[in-house]
Amino acid sequence: MTTQSSRFIELDFLRGLVLLMIVVDHIGGSILSRFTLHTYALNDASEVFVFLGGYSAALAYAAIERRHTAAAAARRFVKRAWEIYLAFVITAMLMFATALLFSSLAIDAPNLAPIGLDLLFDAPLRTFNEVLTLHRQPYLASVLPMYVLFALAAPAMFRMASTRPLVLLATGVALWLGARRLGLYLPTAEESRWSFNPFAWQLMFVLGVLCKRQPVFQMLRHGRFAPHVSMAALAIVAGVALYKLVLDSSYPPGDLKFNLAFGRIANFLALAWFTGLAIERGWIAKLAQRLPAVCTIGKNGLIGFVTGAVISLALDALLYDLTGGLLHIPLGLAADALAIGMLLAAAKTLPGLLARGGALIRQSRAVLGKRRALN
Repeated sequence: MTTQSSRFIELDFLRGLVLLMIVVDHIGGSILSRFTLHTYALNDASEVFVFLGGYSAALAYAAIERRHTAAAAARRFVKRAWEIYLAFVITAMLMFATALLFSSLAIDAPNLAPIGLDLLFDAPLRTFNEVLTLHRQPYLASVLPMYVLFALAAPAMFRMASTRPLVLLATGVALWLGARRLGLYLPTAEESRWSFNPFAWQLMFVLGVLCKRQPVFQMLRHGRFAPHVSMAALAIVAGVALYKLVLDSSYPPGDLKFNLAFGRIANFLALAWFTGLAIERGWIAKLAQRLPAVCTIGKNGLIGFVTGAVISLALDALLYDLTGGLLHIPLGLAADALAIGMLLAAAKTLPGLLARGGALIRQSRAVLGKRRALN
């Protein structure tokens, strides 16, 4: 792969592309969402996002371990878990604030309902406590809690991926097979559940880790069964696309996403095979060089996700209010363009603002510390 500032440019590009898809996919009247992954496949951007999360986490862990120690890398991922948890809380509060704003403007849209604004008014302390303890996960914030768990488990995953990859894979598959039963033990509030079962979705994260730590793709690509793998992948991708476009565009039903149905995994792996071929030929790197804005979004994934959640919720509500829930191509395209522009602006400006804010806080603490020492 081509590197850029010690990063994989393809990774930044693909993650940025996925974040863009997630944003438009959550705008009900979006026109671009009619052409994103879920239209042609059983899976959607979620599988790609989690897989890339595992791949990039393994990349980061290896870099820290190489520069420092394995213990330092493990501590960094504990800190990362805390950062993701804070991002979840912030996203949840932003969901409540956005819903409150549109409620005050007498704007009502389907995606505002799952946030639970009525419950917040009826029992605010209980609702906030349920959010803080992960029992309640407002709409669009729900992917982050399982990432907290993945970050905490990541150091053990990375060690196993290097020394006992088959054991890690077998463990991931076993948890996935038992996910339906294990999911019953997840903390939940009344009339609320996790949108993603982490016991199932950890398998996508594990696959990402294994693909970084072991030459999985290279072994298959240069093995004697490579043509057969390509034919099987083509059959899956083409067959599913034909089925969805011609026979049933609504399949699969939503409940198959919670426990990560096998069909979603198979479809993702088939698409990943062709993506790997495109990376090998340098096509993704060329696209990334021509579309650096997408890479900018991908480099700041957590910021992109949080801001993207607010952008998609707000634009979905506005578009629904303007169109009455009916498809309107000009307004839908305008919403898409605005969403992409706002996400790009956030990715370009927020990291610098947050870095400067953090520097000011550290300087203030240092000054206070010196004053206390002098006194």
